[in-house]
Amino acid sequence: MSTQVSATSGNENFFARHPVSAYFALSFAVSWLAAFAVAAPHLLRGEAIPKFAGLMMFPAMLLGPSVVGILLTMLVDGTSGLRDLFSRMRLFRIPPHWYATLLIPPVLVLTVLLCMKAFVSPVFAPNRFLIGISFGFVAGFFEEIGWMGYAFPKMRRGDNFIAPAILLGLLWGTWHIPVIDYLGTSTPHGAFWFPFLLAFTAAMTAVRVLIAWVYCHTNSVLLAQLLHASSTGSLVIFSPPRVTAAQEALWYSVYAAILWLVVAVIALFRRRRALSHPAA
Repeated sequence: MSTQVSATSGNENFFARHPVSAYFALSFAVSWLAAFAVAAPHLLRGEAIPKFAGLMMFPAMLLGPSVVGILLTMLVDGTSGLRDLFSRMRLFRIPPHWYATLLIPPVLVLTVLLCMKAFVSPVFAPNRFLIGISFGFVAGFFEEIGWMGYAFPKMRRGDNFIAPAILLGLLWGTWHIPVIDYLGTSTPHGAFWFPFLLAFTAAMTAVRVLIAWVYCHTNSVLLAQLLHASSTGSLVIFSPPRVTAAQEALWYSVYAAILWLVVAVIALFRRRRALSHPAA
């Protein structure tokens, strides 16, 4: 009996001592193994992974951030931590102007695509695949349980949210690697797989900073879920359907640059506010 209690205590101490690294190790392991399980029948037969199977890998991957986030919250923070997590997932009574941030992704995506349609090529005309918002809601709900519900609060130190948000964003982009060839409309990306990965990760890291900025002012996981849904849904709805892999990597790169410009404006505003109101 004493040996069992000692082992259990050791496991709990390990997760409590390494709450962030344990989370990412387990999330990546669960997500990538789940994706592999979906693709395995085709890989074992030496077949290329069909597009439908590639798309089905993504919902399987959602088990990682969500299940691991809830499990580690229970192990590290106990039942009080779970109650706090679920309360933040229900927190909707926040200043109305923060809900306006949900418009940032669709406005920027449409602006980039319409400008590129006008000045680069008509092929960048935005699509209107409206059912794509459902993809955003599924991804946003499950992923943010872990990313913002568990990981980010433990990564953040003081009022500095940008550095941990960038790290989380880079890890978030890397997490997509098993399904990166099935994101966007020009799939598979072929020789432009890596450029698309870089552009996608740059965009998602900037989006993660925006989500962290909103979360730090509202403490609402629900709003983080909705902003994630807005980001993913906008990409699914408006992504131009007839671009080549090179063109897709290009417009994602432009979108990432515009997102980082928005992040720079937010950072500059915060700096000026801190200098003008040091007590705040």
